[in-house]
Amino acid sequence: MERIDYFIRRLLLVIPTFLGITILCFTIIQFVPGGPVEQAIMRMRGGGAGGESSGSTEASAGISAEQREAIRKHFGFDQPFCKRYWQWLVRDRIGMRMESYKFSNKTAWQLISERFPVSLVFGVSSFILTYLVCIPLGVGKALKHGQTFDLLSSIIVFAGYAVPAFALGMVLKMLFCGTTEGLWDIFPATGFQSQNFSELTFWGKIRDLCWHSFLPVLCYMCGNFAVLTMLMKNSLLEQINSDYVRTVYAKGGSTARALWGHALRNALIPVSTGFGSILTVMFAGSVIIERVFEIPGMGSLSLEAIVSRDYPVFMGILALTSILGLLGNILSDFCYVIIDPRISFSKS
Repeated sequence: MERIDYFIRRLLLVIPTFLGITILCFTIIQFVPGGPVEQAIMRMRGGGAGGESSGSTEASAGISAEQREAIRKHFGFDQPFCKRYWQWLVRDRIGMRMESYKFSNKTAWQLISERFPVSLVFGVSSFILTYLVCIPLGVGKALKHGQTFDLLSSIIVFAGYAVPAFALGMVLKMLFCGTTEGLWDIFPATGFQSQNFSELTFWGKIRDLCWHSFLPVLCYMCGNFAVLTMLMKNSLLEQINSDYVRTVYAKGGSTARALWGHALRNALIPVSTGFGSILTVMFAGSVIIERVFEIPGMGSLSLEAIVSRDYPVFMGILALTSILGLLGNILSDFCYVIIDPRISFSKS
C-alpha cells in the first residue's frame, strides 16, 4: 500500500514540476533578443530574418510605433505574461496548436509528428540494442575479470567511447558508403528512407529502414557502451563478493544459483536507473549525427527552432520531453520495485 501511495505522490508531483519547467523557459524566451517581432521588423526593412540583437534597434528605426504594436499583437506579445502562458498551456494544448513562426501553415505538432518516426526508430533501437549488448558484455567481463577477454573488451569499449560520435560517423560514412573511391559501398550515405519506400512491401520497408539506420544507430550506441558496460561489470563484481553469495556457496548452492538466482538480480538495480529513459529516447536526436547522415530528425528540428527563435516548436518539444522525462523517473522507480521487492519507499 505504501508503494501505491508513493507512486501516486510522484505522479501528482509531475504537475507542479512540469509547470515550473515550462514557466521558467517561457519566461526566458520572452527576453531572448532576436525574437519573432524583431525578425518581422527586419523582413519589413529588407534585412532578412536574422533578427540579431545588435540590429534590433536599427531595425526599429524605420518602423512606426503603430506598425510595431501591430506586429506585437500579431504574435500575441501585447498581452500580459500570465495570459499568454495560460493560452499556450490550455487553449493551444501546450503549444501544439500554435503555428510555427518559421514553417508557414504548419503547427508545432505537425512538425514534431513528421520528425517523430525518425527519432522513434533511432532512439528505441539504440536503447534496446545498447542494453542487449552491454548487460551480457558486463556480465562476461565480471566473470572473466582480469583475464584476456576482460582486457581486450575494455580496450575496444573505451576506444569507442573516446571517439566523438561525429568523427565516428564520418569515418563509417567514408568506409562503407562509397564516398571514397576504392572503399566499400554498402550503406546509403544520406537519408532515412529510399525514394521508393512507399512502394515497398511491409518487410521491404523494415529492411530499408534497417539498411538506412545501421550506421547512425551504431554512432548513437557507442557513447553509452563504456558507462553501461562498466556499471554492469562493477555492480556484479560487488554482488559476487557479498556475504549473501558466500552463504549460498556455504549451504551447498551451485554457482549458477548464486550468480543467476541472486547476484545478477541485485546487480541489475543500478543499471535499471536508465530503464525509464526509454520514454525520452523516443524524442532523442543528435544534431551532429543527423547532420553527418543528413537525417531529418528531432535534433535538427530542435536546432532550427532555437536558431530561428521558433518558440512554438521549441516549447512544444520542451513540453513533451519534460513530461516524458518526469514519467521516465517514475518508471525507473517502478523497475526498482520489480527487480528488488525489498525496496521500501516509506518515510524514515
